Amino acid sequence: MEKAIAVVVTYNRLHLLKECITALRNQTQKPDAILVINNGSTDDTGKWLLSQPDLLVISQGNTGSGGGFETGIQWAYKNGYSWIWCMDDDGYPKENALEKILEPELDRLCLRNCAVINKEDGKSFVWKTKHYQTIEEANGAIIEGIGHPFNGTMIHRNIVERVGVPKQSLFLWGDETEYYYRITKKNKIPVCTISASVHYHPAAAFSFKQDWDHTNAWKMYFYIRNRLHIHRAKFSNKILAGANYCGFLIAMVGVILIYQKTDKVKKINFMLWPAMDALKNDFSANPALILTRLASKVEAKSITGLHIRSSISSVMTFFTPVKFRRVAG
Repeated sequence: MEKAIAVVVTYNRLHLLKECITALRNQTQKPDAILVINNGSTDDTGKWLLSQPDLLVISQGNTGSGGGFETGIQWAYKNGYSWIWCMDDDGYPKENALEKILEPELDRLCLRNCAVINKEDGKSFVWKTKHYQTIEEANGAIIEGIGHPFNGTMIHRNIVERVGVPKQSLFLWGDETEYYYRITKKNKIPVCTISASVHYHPAAAFSFKQDWDHTNAWKMYFYIRNRLHIHRAKFSNKILAGANYCGFLIAMVGVILIYQKTDKVKKINFMLWPAMDALKNDFSANPALILTRLASKVEAKSITGLHIRSSISSVMTFFTPVKFRRVAG
């Protein structure tokens, strides 16, 4: 018999984690296990988890959502679970979500996702889901070609066997998208949203049209750096991936110039760092380092002059066919 495990990644949001765990415990079809990845929480999360004997817990340093789901999915796969149900701690499934997401007779090599619904109004889709605005409009349909990981994302072990796991190196803001495209584009595995299976999630709060605080926007580093790796998973042609990344960078500059009200030059200058690291496959930056760099008074000088020659070399290497690089080596 195939077993299902729920994998929840958490970091310093104990009140939301409790809400998610309660919803998992109250499922009409119980998961065979609930695994919580405690990603270096510094609040009372660790203490609370120790008092929950029915939960499987892995505590590790903060490796972002990428590292959390890499650990969770890999552990579930190695321990023989067939269905791996992934979610962050800020959402929770409706009481029949597990039953409904497993109900349709679909190929095991099909990535399934819950319908991600605004937890405040209980009816509107959080992100664009084809032409549907509310869950009532979907009316139980299987919505082909779309999913929103990791929000009630159901992965069969056959997919893990073929594709692998998310990349810890991406940390966050793009780790889930890269994995999604690696499954659906690179490996040509179909995806669908099971609208009868609902996962409640907060409404999307961040908008690039809002003026963000330059000194504290460390997540922007990962957003900019990881976009190249997303394009590499999305497009089979390396040159096409690079061209799309260049287009993305140009668009980001436009967003900053048009919508940002403060520190426009600093924000554009800052983009050089994650873009260079993307081209060099450098994954060494972490939130503490990024915040230190952002707070530095000499940031503009230090980033602008950051290994320009090396960066040009990285760009040339990126667009050089692999077979020629092997000959040159």
